[in-house]
Amino acid sequence: MADLFNTAPIAPLAEALRPATLDDVIGQRHLLGPGKPLRLAFESGRPHSMILWGPPGVGKTTLARLTARAFDCSFIAMSAVFAGVKEIRAAMEEAQFTLDQHHRRTLLFVDEIHRFNKAQQDALLPFVESGLVTFIGATTENPSFEVNSALLSRAQVYVLESFNEDEMHELFARAQKSVLKDLPFEEAALDTLIGYADGDARRFLNLLEQAATAAGAMGVTQVDSKFVENALSMNARRFDKGGDNFYDQISALHKSVRGSHPDAALYWLTRMLDGGADPKYLSRRIVRMAWEDIGLADPRAMQIANDAALTYERLGSPEGELALAQAVIYLSIAAKSNAGYMAYNQAVAFVKKDQSQPVPAHLRNAPTKLMKELGYGHAYRYAHDEPNAYAAGETYLPDGMNEPGWYRPVGRGLETKIADKLRDLSDLDREARQARNKK
Repeated sequence: MADLFNTAPIAPLAEALRPATLDDVIGQRHLLGPGKPLRLAFESGRPHSMILWGPPGVGKTTLARLTARAFDCSFIAMSAVFAGVKEIRAAMEEAQFTLDQHHRRTLLFVDEIHRFNKAQQDALLPFVESGLVTFIGATTENPSFEVNSALLSRAQVYVLESFNEDEMHELFARAQKSVLKDLPFEEAALDTLIGYADGDARRFLNLLEQAATAAGAMGVTQVDSKFVENALSMNARRFDKGGDNFYDQISALHKSVRGSHPDAALYWLTRMLDGGADPKYLSRRIVRMAWEDIGLADPRAMQIANDAALTYERLGSPEGELALAQAVIYLSIAAKSNAGYMAYNQAVAFVKKDQSQPVPAHLRNAPTKLMKELGYGHAYRYAHDEPNAYAAGETYLPDGMNEPGWYRPVGRGLETKIADKLRDLSDLDREARQARNKK
């Protein structure tokens, strides 16, 4: 009966298993292994400010707490989502009091530091510079873009990695031994949970706890994959639609297409669709890939990409996603050329730095008598009246401007024939100039 009146909160499994020492930490061996950067930092006896950058559930908060414990610092934690300049000032006052009264330094941990604006980050800076606090920021976003350069220069950045499958199994063994009371999980059930956790240890432990609670309520003595699928609400894998993970996967999709690897392109496309990416956004990116990386080597690629985008608009999900998948396959196996893309970029760069060149008189339109008297359109050669519909030796660039040679077709796909034609036209130009020079 006493349990009915026990109001003490029950710690979640992830909190119950939070490591108490550095040796208890699972994962991040590239930072915590013998001779590795964070291990050496702990062994140095001198704490330093740092930014822990990595996906959710990889131990950023745990490492901050262990740092405070290892160096006997007072620990102040705040979330950048809820805190502002007022809370920062209050924390600094507390740190100063702790130092003055107890001769103890303070470690300030700011979770989701990327949510602080410039003013809030600037408010931190003097106290980090003075050494009043050792600052540890945690972020899932690239600190190069999200943290002020002044603050970034005063903190060492450590990149944390998602848990791999072996580390998840090690975490499961620890949970089963200490908390789950040896509740058996079939290997297939465990693999399902690991897959849905997607490298996030906290999420994995939460799923384990949910499975154990459901099993206890239903009198299940062994957890199998069917029970897991039926008893738990499985959310989509980790996919931040506005963060680094989003752009990393877009980059992987684009590079897989460019690298002519259809299976890899399909993998990244389906990963993003599974994670909740907007198919309309993906369709726009696929169209861009066609123009940027296939170009005139295979003009059908642009048509297929555009048709896939229109098909998705018409059919929606999930039927329309098949069109996107097939477009990605075609783009992957199509002949590649960035000649048009490169030519355009060079032309843009040239025009930006060049002065405005007048249009040559022979290329100007002459709809009035005055314009004709001024020589507009004089000596213009109508290409259709010339042999091969080509005015050999004619120039269409501003007077005095050399041929830039921006467009250089590659020897693949249709651009092979384009290159042949351009060579033939160049030969005609050379012959025309030679004939003109002999006169």
